[in-house]
Amino acid sequence: MYRTNTCGELRIASVGQNVTLAGWVQRIRKMGGMTFVDLRDRYGITQIVFNEETDADLCGRANKLGREFVIQVQGTVAERSSKNSNIPTGDVELIAKDLVVLHTSDVPPFTIKDNSDGGDDIRMQYRYLDLRRNTVRENLELRHKIALEVRNFLNEHQFLEVETPVLIKSTPEGARDFVVPSRMNPGEFYALPQSPQLFKQLLMVAGFDRYFQIAKCFRDEDLRADRQPEFTQIDCEMSFVEQEDVIEMFEGMIKHIFKMVKGVEFYDPFPRMTWHECMRLYGSDKPDMRFGMTFVELKDLTEGRNFSIFDSVNFVVGICVSGCASYTRKQLDGLTDFVKRSQIGAKGLVYVKYEQDGSFKSSVDKFYSQDDLKLWAERFGAKPGDLMLILCGDDANKTRKQMCELRLEMGERLGLRDRNIFAPLWVVDFPLFEWSEEDQRFYAMHHPFTSPKLEDVQYLDSDPGRVRANAYDLAMNGVELGGGSIRIHDSELQNKMFELLGFTPEQTEDQFGFLMDAFRYGAPPHGGLAFGLDRVTSMLAGLDSIRDCIAFPKNNSGRDVMNDSPSKIADAQLDELCLKIDLDKINNK
Repeated sequence: MYRTNTCGELRIASVGQNVTLAGWVQRIRKMGGMTFVDLRDRYGITQIVFNEETDADLCGRANKLGREFVIQVQGTVAERSSKNSNIPTGDVELIAKDLVVLHTSDVPPFTIKDNSDGGDDIRMQYRYLDLRRNTVRENLELRHKIALEVRNFLNEHQFLEVETPVLIKSTPEGARDFVVPSRMNPGEFYALPQSPQLFKQLLMVAGFDRYFQIAKCFRDEDLRADRQPEFTQIDCEMSFVEQEDVIEMFEGMIKHIFKMVKGVEFYDPFPRMTWHECMRLYGSDKPDMRFGMTFVELKDLTEGRNFSIFDSVNFVVGICVSGCASYTRKQLDGLTDFVKRSQIGAKGLVYVKYEQDGSFKSSVDKFYSQDDLKLWAERFGAKPGDLMLILCGDDANKTRKQMCELRLEMGERLGLRDRNIFAPLWVVDFPLFEWSEEDQRFYAMHHPFTSPKLEDVQYLDSDPGRVRANAYDLAMNGVELGGGSIRIHDSELQNKMFELLGFTPEQTEDQFGFLMDAFRYGAPPHGGLAFGLDRVTSMLAGLDSIRDCIAFPKNNSGRDVMNDSPSKIADAQLDELCLKIDLDKINNK
């Protein structure tokens, strides 16, 4: 056999045993007549000792080893005289008796250690080497543990894992589909699934009342830290349930995962907040609840004092930052520059310092008296030593989003976004529709199969924007971990939804006829949700990006720089698929 033990297995109790190890050379150190090799595998590192006095030939061969050589070593476990408390095997070493080089290695393009000298681009190009680093490997091990606990929990609650198709029909709503040409059906295309939504609803019609799948999904959209063109969902659906049943079940699953994987226990029910309250108080539908700084609206207190900036807008909002009245002018100018950046786009920032002596110092002292500013402070609930930061604009939603970014920035600067603290929040009562000014039409905020609140059905025709969805998201630390809804299971109501979204009867039949046909044969009340496995893993790993929780991720341009994809295909393949590339259009992009 190649090995009797792993490189992370040997302990002081192993002293005297004859063992065989195999792995990669992490480091080589020569000290007089001794050569020390750190041998690494997935499980850890063991120090190997080659002694020139006892076996000069063996030591000479060891001296020819290079970093990342794959070797097999046989020897006797001994207690180290100079122990290393930084590694689990640090009390022992292996006195080598034989060495076999299984494969040589070129010098790697970056050092394979936790704090690598390789930049993101080079590490992604050589991802198979990057995966040898402990930090990346541990993320994938964490992902495995989470997936295992998901399966354990759902299996115990009578969920059945069912695979759904990956080649499906393209639908017009939502993000762009990745499409796949069909050779056997020329001129026709499959789509890769953005989610298994329709198929899991069909499983409910089929009587599989508790379904789950750890499903690969695809969306052709612009990328950012928490998005990849292909991602993995913990996808679930249940029959004969209401919103409360779904929330209770999957709050239990998240609590189980955090306890079993991270050792973190949540003893209380997760708090809940309506979508409208989230937007009013935090400017986000996934607010970071690890700290306060809720929004305070001030328009009624700011107008009529000849400050044209406030007088000319419809909306004035601010946050109170505890204990920051001591901020210097340089720090305040830095915050102003921050809110003016293109991704935030605010025109400026007004500040008010509540001094320890009870007075106020503000960037708008020329327009507002001490009494005026005292009223502002009372509205904020501010105390001496606090700092009030204020933004304004005509578009309330846009201004709230700008203030949300400033709030998060202040939380970061003040160390309030501790990655070891987890603050969950169920966001409920989303709007069923969102209005597009560009298209002058309503779109489904979640998807067309989300059920409206029963008490709001009466407004579908007269005031669609007023209708609330029977939908729910679980946010944590400012990240949407997952979400779902109670689905429409009534054909008449589903047809009404399609009509409100601008579908003609012909389009409805073409896109969703198979679902509507299924409903004719008895669809139970059902609902579910999906969690992003990548996002849950990055949350538990304490990472800002999901990329290092995925074995082979794409870069921000949607490319795999390791295998250089996407790539062109041969003309013969294009001909076989009845496709032609428009080079003029490509060159003009």
